[in-house]
Amino acid sequence: MLQVNFIEENFEQVLEGLRKRNFAHAESILHTVLDLDKKRKSTQLERDQLQAESNVISKRIGLLLRDGNKEEAENIKARTSEIKSSIKQFEEQYVTYEEELKQVLYTLPNVPHSSVPAGKSADDNELILESGTIPALHQGKKPHWELIKDFDIIDFDLGVKISGAGFPVYKGKGARLQRALVNFFLDEAQKAGYTEVQPPILVNEDSGYGTGQLPDKEGQMYEATADKLYLIPTAEVPITNMYRDVILQESDFPIKNVGFTPCFRREAGSWGAHVRGLNRLHQFDKVEIVQIAHPDQSYEILEEMNLYVQSLLNKLNLPYRVLKLCGGDMGFTSALTYDMEVYSAAQERWLEVSSVSNFENFQANRLKLRFKNEEGKMQLAHTLNGSALALPRIVAAILENNQDENGISMPEILQPYLGFDRIG
Repeated sequence: MLQVNFIEENFEQVLEGLRKRNFAHAESILHTVLDLDKKRKSTQLERDQLQAESNVISKRIGLLLRDGNKEEAENIKARTSEIKSSIKQFEEQYVTYEEELKQVLYTLPNVPHSSVPAGKSADDNELILESGTIPALHQGKKPHWELIKDFDIIDFDLGVKISGAGFPVYKGKGARLQRALVNFFLDEAQKAGYTEVQPPILVNEDSGYGTGQLPDKEGQMYEATADKLYLIPTAEVPITNMYRDVILQESDFPIKNVGFTPCFRREAGSWGAHVRGLNRLHQFDKVEIVQIAHPDQSYEILEEMNLYVQSLLNKLNLPYRVLKLCGGDMGFTSALTYDMEVYSAAQERWLEVSSVSNFENFQANRLKLRFKNEEGKMQLAHTLNGSALALPRIVAAILENNQDENGISMPEILQPYLGFDRIG
C-alpha cells in the first residue's frame, strides 16, 4: 500500500508510475486520497483542540470545587458536556475518513521502479538474456500431455473424477519426479542461505490484505467461507505474513526464508490450447523464496535472487530467457519483476516458470513491518519473493525437451533424488 505522505511529496512521480501501468483514473484517485487525508487531519485537529479545551475546563472545575465555588463549577460543566458530544462526533468522522482513505489506497497498485519499461502487455516486456541450447527433437516429438499418457505418470482424467479439471494425479515415476524436484529446490535454497519453513496453506483475511492478494485477487482465490480462510495462491503469503506487525533490528537483515507448499488458483476465465496439460492448473506445487531486506540493499538482493533462479535452470539443463516486465504486465504489488521462461521444444513456445519481484515497502506498509535504523527511528522494510521454482511447467519442459524415440532421460542433477535416469 502506498504511503499518503509519499503520494503528497512525490505526486508527479506517482502519477507517472501509475500511468506507466495504464492505471485508469490515476490522477482523480490520487486527488481523492489527498482530499480524504486532508479531511482526516482536519478532523483530528478539531478533536485535539476540543480535548485540550476539555482538559483546561476540567482543571478549572477542580480548582473551583476546591475553593467552594460549586455553582460556578456546575455552570462550566455544561460546556464540558457539549465538548464531549462534539469530540465523539469528530472521532466518528475521523474513523469514517480513515476507513474511506484505506479503501481507496487499497485500489492503488505499487509505483514501478524507474527502470521498468512502458507497455500494455507481455508483448512489451524487455528481453534481458537468453541462455542454453534448444534441443533438436526427433521427428515424432510429442507434447507432455501425450507423453504422460504413454508412460502413465500423470492422470488428468482421474483428477477430474476426484476434484475437477486442473487437479492432476501424479503416479509412479511422475510422483517421484515431483518429489525429487521439491527436494532438489529446497536443498539448493538451503545451500544459498535460506531457512526452510513449513507454513500453513490456509490464511486469514489479514494475511491476504497484508501481501496484497486482497482485495486485488479475491476472485482468483479459493475460500473456505465458513471459517473466512483462503487457500494460498503462493507460499509468499504465509511466509511474508510471518513478519506482520513485527519490529526488526537493522542487524537482522537480510532475512531469507524458503518454503514448499501446494498452491491453489481458480484461474477464472482461462481456456485455450496455451493452458493444456500442466501449462495451467488449479492446484500445483511450488518452492518459494522470500527475503526481508534493508531498503538500501533490496535491488542488489533482487539481482542476487534473479541469478539464483537462473542457476537452478542451468543445473536442470533447461534453455531459458529472462524478461523484465513492462508496466502493463506487472503484478499489483510489484515495483520491479523479472520473469524466467523455459523453452518447450515440443510445444515450440516459452513457458513462464518463475517471477522474482521487489515490492519495496508496498507490502511492508500493509504489514506494518518495520525496523529501527541506526538513528533509532522506525522505517519500513522492503520485501522480495521469487518462485524457485514452480513445478508444473518445469516438469512439462523436462519431459518434452529430454524425450527420444524410446523414452525420456532425466536431468543428471535429479538422478540421485529420483533413483532412476529414464522414464520408459
